[in-house]
Amino acid sequence: MRTADTLRREGARILGEAGVDSADHDAAELLAHVLDVERGRLLLVDDVSDIDTARFYAVLRRREAREPLQHITGRAWFDGHEFAVGPGVFVPRPETELIAEWVSATACGAVRVADLCSGSGALAVAIARRLPAAEVTAVEKSEAALTYLRRNALHRGVRVVPGDVTDPASMVQALGTCDVIVANPPYVPAGSEVSAEVRQDPAEAVFSGDTGMDVIEAMIPIVADVLAPGGRFAVEHDDETAAAVVDALTADGRFHTVVAHTDLADRPRFVTAVRSGGDVGAAADPDRARMEQ
Repeated sequence: MRTADTLRREGARILGEAGVDSADHDAAELLAHVLDVERGRLLLVDDVSDIDTARFYAVLRRREAREPLQHITGRAWFDGHEFAVGPGVFVPRPETELIAEWVSATACGAVRVADLCSGSGALAVAIARRLPAAEVTAVEKSEAALTYLRRNALHRGVRVVPGDVTDPASMVQALGTCDVIVANPPYVPAGSEVSAEVRQDPAEAVFSGDTGMDVIEAMIPIVADVLAPGGRFAVEHDDETAAAVVDALTADGRFHTVVAHTDLADRPRFVTAVRSGGDVGAAADPDRARMEQ
């Protein structure tokens, strides 16, 4: 038998040689998954059975072939909570947590929130947890993704609506009037190079026309129709399209305080805007403060 730490280090070496950036982390996650223990307790496991060792090398080979870690374990962590994921649904990324943080910083009370292109529902559930009084609706059109969304949203205060976020009539009917709308839509230009892991996300959840702006541009006038005066909108975008998103929101003519935000690595990440005409369900508005400085 071998210790868990020995196996973890061997797994990290194999994954590193395969070009996996997060080799140490992923090897530990896979071993913890196989042994059904918390990752932090691996050092306490002195002896790993031959059966579990074989199981570890089997999942290691899958990760070595660049199958996403989350597809192997069946789970992803987002905003401190676990979500069910797998083939057919976009794996939530930690960068999107910034939108959940922005919502909880700029809205309060019984606000009506819609998460468009919800996928696994991670962002919708995170917002519902952060704002317990909010009415949160998650919209998704993919049947495969809806399976995960319904599972993750169950008993978590999120209403699930199947629908196409680029269809004005169905969105107005499904959502009514909202105080906050967020979206992590497909936004990667069709010709872009992406990692082996991203290629295993559903293409319709990743790519959006030649510029990456097709869904965002179709969504903006619908968002303007559905948002209450003073309502807030946040949309994630490709690294290269922050200016295009700002321009599209400005060109619509029904938004003010259009602000581009960067992530913790200082990369362009999402844009926020306020629907003209009032101030609904708001807490302190850091976006307005930034614009007025």
